[in-house]
Amino acid sequence: MRIQQISVSGLFGIFDQVIPLNMGDRVTIMHGPNGFGKTVILRMINGFFKSRYSVFRNIPFSKFRVEFDNCSSVEIAKTSNNRENRDDKNKITFKLETDSKTVNFRPQIRPQMGTYDKDFIVEILDDIIPTIFRVGTREWRDSTTGEILSLANVLDRFEDLLPPEMTRLEEEPEWLKNLKSEIDIRLIEIQRLVNFVPIHLIESQQRLVNFVPIHSSQSYNATGSRLPTVLAYSQEIAKLMQGKFTEYGTISQSLDRTFPVRVVKQQSSKNWTDEELRHQLNDLDKTRGRLIEVGLLNKDENPNFQFQPETIDETTRNILLVYVEDMKEKLNVFSDIEKRFELLRGILNKKMAYSYKEMNFSKEKGFVFTTCYHPSSPSAFKELSPTDLSSGEQHELVLFYELLFKVKPNSLVLIDEPELSLHVGWQVEFLRDLQEITKLADLDILMATHSPDIIQDRWDLTVELKGPKK
Repeated sequence: MRIQQISVSGLFGIFDQVIPLNMGDRVTIMHGPNGFGKTVILRMINGFFKSRYSVFRNIPFSKFRVEFDNCSSVEIAKTSNNRENRDDKNKITFKLETDSKTVNFRPQIRPQMGTYDKDFIVEILDDIIPTIFRVGTREWRDSTTGEILSLANVLDRFEDLLPPEMTRLEEEPEWLKNLKSEIDIRLIEIQRLVNFVPIHLIESQQRLVNFVPIHSSQSYNATGSRLPTVLAYSQEIAKLMQGKFTEYGTISQSLDRTFPVRVVKQQSSKNWTDEELRHQLNDLDKTRGRLIEVGLLNKDENPNFQFQPETIDETTRNILLVYVEDMKEKLNVFSDIEKRFELLRGILNKKMAYSYKEMNFSKEKGFVFTTCYHPSSPSAFKELSPTDLSSGEQHELVLFYELLFKVKPNSLVLIDEPELSLHVGWQVEFLRDLQEITKLADLDILMATHSPDIIQDRWDLTVELKGPKK
């Protein structure tokens, strides 16, 4: 099931916006003046599918509707009463509509603290939510409204800004859980260069690089901290590679133990001609070379096996047939990620060539960046930390990494302002790079942008958000 159209009525009490998604091209671009609701619409979509409903309480609107390609739809309606307490004022109701039924549900939006210690949450709320500041032991002032808020008020009102692990909601009906299980959503927000991560990941990351938190006041030693996203993702990719190397080693040991027996018994499911066998060996060499190039295979795993005799005797044939099948099974461990590594590395290296930087991967460090300001002198190469990259380079790395490695196939990815920190030349190339990635990763994209350089000549992919008719 896929989302076909999103609409919102009475947004900010002013706007009625309708966004049909491009089902064929799978990329939809929202554009329009500031204040017309681009970012808010992305947050509302994400809020619904991630059960972070405070976004609907805090944003003025009357109806929000999601329509699916199976002719069903969900509508979220807000009703206001005359009660003065803002936190009790706006109630929302969900309505599922299908060919056979209509079902209503009114969620009780009372987020609770999950596994995090209450004192820890109190200490970090000022850093996570920029519009509040502490005025008491467990009281905050909302700078936008002047209200004094309790801890419960803050958790309720700003739930959508908190890390998901910090909150949980009351049980939802089965129809709503089933609907959400059919659609995977990922929101890539403007503030994507900093991550909130558990402390055990930070301690592990510090062993990989010389990591210093962005601000010492944000080092939450009790449970977690804010970590540059490029470092968090560098650790993730290192763990992914280590897992693949372990799997490769396990399969190799198993196959190598039984290799002599299978050769003697001539246990091969193939019966290639000499020419086909040589072709298979050449393909294996090319595959090994590509895997070594992106760091997914050690250089000593390439035997530089050259076998080109005119004829192959029967004994050699038996050995080679089993060998080829074994190697294919071993290398198949990397088949699901090889193209993703190649594509990410290719896109970034093309961009960073102008600043004499190069990207590679390592199972120990994850992302490995080197620089050489004098390419003719090999001794000038110097390794960089991922945080040494420019903000534009980090934005590209984080965004494309998320699309390739953190999103399930057939997901809808919401991207807010992909042009951030990007040179005009990079903006011009962005949509082409994005379409190459979405084709490989099998994704739908809805993004919001102010940049005509992102759009280029693809205005057929755009939806313009407009103001009310005068």
